[in-house]
Amino acid sequence: MKKSRVLRISAALLGLSLVGVACGGSDDSSETTAPAAACTEFKYALALQFPETGDAGNLGAPMLKGAQLAVDEFNAANPDMCVEIVKFDTQGDPAKAPAAAQSAIDNAKILGIMGPGFSGETEAAMPLYEAAGLAVVTGSATRPSLSDQGWKSFHRLLANDSVQGPAIGKYIVEELKATAVAVIDDASSYGKPLADEVATTVGAAVTVRDAVDPKGTDYSAVVTKIKDANVTAVFFGGYYAEAVKISTQLRDAGVEATLLFGDGVKDQAGYADAAGPAADGAIIACPCKDGEGDLLKAWQAKYNETPSTYGAEYYDVANVFLNIIKAGATTREAVLAAVETYDGAGVTKQIKFLENGEATEAGTIFFYEVKDGKITYLTSIL
Repeated sequence: MKKSRVLRISAALLGLSLVGVACGGSDDSSETTAPAAACTEFKYALALQFPETGDAGNLGAPMLKGAQLAVDEFNAANPDMCVEIVKFDTQGDPAKAPAAAQSAIDNAKILGIMGPGFSGETEAAMPLYEAAGLAVVTGSATRPSLSDQGWKSFHRLLANDSVQGPAIGKYIVEELKATAVAVIDDASSYGKPLADEVATTVGAAVTVRDAVDPKGTDYSAVVTKIKDANVTAVFFGGYYAEAVKISTQLRDAGVEATLLFGDGVKDQAGYADAAGPAADGAIIACPCKDGEGDLLKAWQAKYNETPSTYGAEYYDVANVFLNIIKAGATTREAVLAAVETYDGAGVTKQIKFLENGEATEAGTIFFYEVKDGKITYLTSIL
C-alpha cells in the first residue's frame, strides 16, 4: 500500500498545515458506510454517487469496494483524521442524479464527490455540483463530451470513449481483419457515442448500423439484419444486461461472428455467467485496469476476491481526496483547488489533470476475452 500513500502533491497543497479530519451523518436519501473501529469522531465525508442497486448494480459494487478499501486503510493509519463514505444510489439513472446531487450538496460535511458512476447521471448532476463548487472525480464515466462543458469541478481519472472507441475499432480492423462489421447500441448517452466512435474507426467495413431498445426482450429484427449481412464481427455499445440478450439471440440464430463490447459489459456475473456459452470468445474493452501488487493482496485479504471493473480506479479516486484532506484541505473550495493541481502516484497511473478535467495519463485501453466462461486479460492498446 505504500505506493498509494506516498504521493507527490502540488507545492501549494503541501504548504497547508495538517488538520484533523472526520466525517458526518447522512440524510434520508443517502446511506453512510460503517467507519473504521478506531474512529470516534466524524466531521467530514466523501460522497459516492453510483449504481448500488438496479440493473447496473454489479458495476457499482467494485466502485464501492475500491473506495471503501482506501478509506479503511486511511482511517486505520490516521485514527485522528477519520473520513467516511456517504453513498448515493442512483441506480445509474440520470433522472435520479439531480436529487442525489442536491442531497450531497446539502450535506455540509461532504468535501468531494467520488463518481458519478455513469455518463448520463454525470451529465445530469454536474450543473449542480459545478454551482456548489464541489470537486468531482469520476473513475468510470467515459462520455467524451463531459469534459467539453467548461465545468471546473469535473475531473476524470481514466480514458474516455474517444480513446476507447477507436481502440476497439483498431482491434476489429487490425486484429480480427474484419471486412463486414455490425455496430449496434442501446441509444444511451454512453452506448451510442461509444458505438459511433467504433463505427467511425471501422469505416466502410460497417455494413449494419442499428440500435436496440434496452428495455426490450426481442431483438430478432436486428439479429436478422446481422445474420443476413454475413458479418464477421459485431460490436454493441451498452451495458451487460442487454449484452446478454444480444449474445444469446445471436448465437441462437446461428451467428458465429466475434462479439465485442465496451466497458459497460465487463462484469463476470452480469455478462459472462449470465450469458453462459453464448459469451464464450467475446472480447470486452475497458479503460480500467484490474488490480495488481499491493492492491491485489489487500483486496483479497478484505474481500476474498480479486478486483473487478473500476475497483482500482475508485481506490485511486478515493486516495486523491484522502491525501488532499490529510494535507490540510478541509473546505470545499480548498479541496477543489487541490484536485486541480494534484500530482500523485496511484495504483493505475500517475494522477494529474488537464485544465478540462481529463487525466494527463489516460491513453491505454485494456482488452479482455471470455475464455472458458471467465473474463480474462488478453492485450492492451495504447
